[in-house]
Amino acid sequence: MKYPPGLDNHAVGTVFEELVRRFNEENNEEAGEHWTPPRDAVKLMARLIFLPIADEIASGTYLLYDGACGTGGMLTVAEETLHDLAEEQGKQVATHLYGQEINAETYAIAKADMLLKGEGEAADNIVGGPEYSTLSNDAFPSHEFDFMLSNPPYGKSWKSDLERMGGKTGLRDPPRFVIEHNGDPEYSLITRSSDGQMLFLANMLSKMKHESRLGSRIAEVHNGSSLFTGDAGQGESNIRRWIIENDWLEAIVALPLNMFYNTGIATYIWVLTNRKPEHRRGKVQLIDATKWYKPLRKNLGKKNCHLSEEDCTRICDTFLAFEETEESKIFENAAFGYQKVTVERPLRLKGIEGDCDRVYKAKEIKALKETCERSETAPPVIKKIHKKGTAPRSDPRPVRNNDQRQACGRRVRTQF
Repeated sequence: MKYPPGLDNHAVGTVFEELVRRFNEENNEEAGEHWTPPRDAVKLMARLIFLPIADEIASGTYLLYDGACGTGGMLTVAEETLHDLAEEQGKQVATHLYGQEINAETYAIAKADMLLKGEGEAADNIVGGPEYSTLSNDAFPSHEFDFMLSNPPYGKSWKSDLERMGGKTGLRDPPRFVIEHNGDPEYSLITRSSDGQMLFLANMLSKMKHESRLGSRIAEVHNGSSLFTGDAGQGESNIRRWIIENDWLEAIVALPLNMFYNTGIATYIWVLTNRKPEHRRGKVQLIDATKWYKPLRKNLGKKNCHLSEEDCTRICDTFLAFEETEESKIFENAAFGYQKVTVERPLRLKGIEGDCDRVYKAKEIKALKETCERSETAPPVIKKIHKKGTAPRSDPRPVRNNDQRQACGRRVRTQF
């Protein structure tokens, strides 16, 4: 697209980003809820996807996907990056862009952009509107993609999506979010309803190509909560465990603070692939790029810095070098998991020896705790007697007598 004299693509893009910032400030939007990250971050994400396999790109057709595409900026930048790299390698590539967006206004902009470019048929691959939430209504359930990148909404409730999907107990979309892993046929990836950003990543992982030569490559922006939220056995921890045990995570890049227009929170780029090169297998690279930025002459909302061309090159070079430095740390996959053990012991109190077969109510147990002294030699306080052939939830073994206590047992789960 050509612009009037004096306005190049960069200048027009800067004007557009300023309009985005003002629009979202007026509507009290959260940073992770709208559009895409600043274009400097988008360019970095595209390079992290394509540069590692630049020499392996062959002539052919490639499918690109963004499950929270906004106005389509990420897809456009990724497409341009791929074509530029292919041209440098003397290859001829064709690209098809696929995107899904729940916000009607931004979806309309993405659709209109395709039409204005004369890509009418391609516009059909951009799907959106309030009824097309990526989590509850996947527009491309049977598709697999070569390259995927996204900035999903983070810190935003997806409770309404969960209800449309049938709730946690009646989920109607098991292939994406209830999978088979590590011998568990119902391994749940369902996260807390207060934040669904990790489910957007799980959605992308479900669309990876497993039979092609290059497989699939993914870059997705998250805030810090994706790194640590979720207890052992919960959705967030299960997603991280699923990713790491499959050896899909290549790197996590910590971006500078104040990169977004209306927030100063920390953000991270996750880089994943199901075709890790030999020297990366079994390892994850963590890159601290928080100090690699250039300050803006004038703040744009809370955004006070940007990634210059030099900064992007430095981050990409660090990623490609895959070496230990002050800003680059490399860990074995096993370093990200640990065993969380819950040991349940029966309550033993002095003073109940003569009534050891009695079943106590919760209020009575509370009173006993306050008045009686603990003793390892005293008989256990019975809270509940299970029927023959049944067992408490913490112990899957069948009960062989009527004196099985609910508090007995030992649970072991892996936390990631």
